[in-house]
Amino acid sequence: MSSKGKEAPANNGFALGKENYRLLLIGFAIIVLGFLLMIGGGSEDPNVFDDEVFNFRRITLAPMVVLLGFLFEIYAIMKKPKSNK
Repeated sequence: MSSKGKEAPANNGFALGKENYRLLLIGFAIIVLGFLLMIGGGSEDPNVFDDEVFNFRRITLAPMVVLLGFLFEIYAIMKKPKSNK
């Protein structure tokens, strides 16, 4: 039988292409950055409440960065690798 269809790109046994793995690492770094933005804001004394925990960075910006990272991960997985012809 002769194959008239497109040939799959050689990926050396990996499920995704090199560019996909690079994009996955970038997405992972974005997610880690989002979680790092959430760190802090607590009080040293458990009897004293600190309003710093409710600032814009921890409540709004950090979850949006994490969500962006997960969306970027989905894109990295779904992106078709370029064929090397």
